[in-house]
Amino acid sequence: MHTEATVAQPDVSELDLVKRCQAGETEAFDELVTRYRTRIFGMVYNMVHNEQDAWDLAQDSFVKAWKSIRRFRGKSSFYTWMYRIVMNVTIDWLRKKQIKGAGTEFDDAVQLKEIDPASRTVPKAEELPYERMERSELRAKIDNAIKQLTPEHRAVILMKETEGMQYHEIAESLGCSIGTVMSRLFYARKRLQSLLKDVYENI
Repeated sequence: MHTEATVAQPDVSELDLVKRCQAGETEAFDELVTRYRTRIFGMVYNMVHNEQDAWDLAQDSFVKAWKSIRRFRGKSSFYTWMYRIVMNVTIDWLRKKQIKGAGTEFDDAVQLKEIDPASRTVPKAEELPYERMERSELRAKIDNAIKQLTPEHRAVILMKETEGMQYHEIAESLGCSIGTVMSRLFYARKRLQSLLKDVYENI
């Protein structure tokens, strides 16, 4: 009497889907894409600020993941593994576009004692109705400032602030050390605070 529940398979595990993908089952990969495409698109869009480019890059990332799926060893979650592919694809694309603001004012080897992990990255806009217009303008200023960061710095800021990822998750996704993640966050925050100086002075 339990056949209906097993046909729908609402709780198929990620690992089972990955194993089926590795056996060449495209339907299993379609299921993984369906599970994660909205989050992946959202992250890429925050990086590139263009809907069509974001969809193209997300699609490129999924194609790359399908081609590489047999190399997935399950040491991390599929999403973390996928995230790393997405970030590599997006950062490479941004580098090729030579995004404005890609300066060399940072150094990944910064002393970690200088970094306050709890320091705020961007001002938080209050949710008061009469401040809706100001909040919209603030969001635009923040988005514009983030666009001026290097691709690597943009990635860590968005992973930490938008995705709420932990340092070790960001490090795993970007293929670098936790120290490097902290260093990049430190410089990204410093750069944002400089770009948003007028905003900070008025909050």
